[in-house]
Amino acid sequence: MKKVFLFFTLALSWDCLSGQQLTAVATQWNDSFAEWIIYTSVEGEEGTLRLRWSSQGDWTQWDYRIGEWTGKLKTKWPERIDQWEARGENIIIDARTIWRDNFREWRISRPGGEEYKWQSRYSNVLDEWVVDSEKYGYFEMYTAFAGDPREWIIVDELDASLPEKMMLVFLTIINSTPKQ
Repeated sequence: MKKVFLFFTLALSWDCLSGQQLTAVATQWNDSFAEWIIYTSVEGEEGTLRLRWSSQGDWTQWDYRIGEWTGKLKTKWPERIDQWEARGENIIIDARTIWRDNFREWRISRPGGEEYKWQSRYSNVLDEWVVDSEKYGYFEMYTAFAGDPREWIIVDELDASLPEKMMLVFLTIINSTPKQ
């Protein structure tokens, strides 16, 4: 009986997470882009995204937590900021730039080899990012105030895991904010 209860509890937790939508992300502090608060569609369920080694100024490793769900984001190779991976829930999501030295367009690789593009809507302004796919859904991020990268609104209609959504959030903030 305990095993059945545990199974249904885990299934319900998974269902709640997969139905959960990200709604916004904002800096923890006004003068730093190393710590973020993640807001979700579940009331009272906030998360964090933090630079792992903030005292060392190493922007290549990050950790996130939303409720009991945790994961990490890091560069795939040392000294290469054009390839990242997100790990969480026993899932690995890869991201790489489509064109060399162009950090406005990214190819996101899902488990099973499926891919789609995450990109800045405008090439010269990094205030709005979007994926619009008939196959996967819609995900958009834009600044709450034009030119201010400390607060982002998220429109989350994407059929994706939390690590995949966190990759999109992460790529947006890492490429749209100063490194301080």
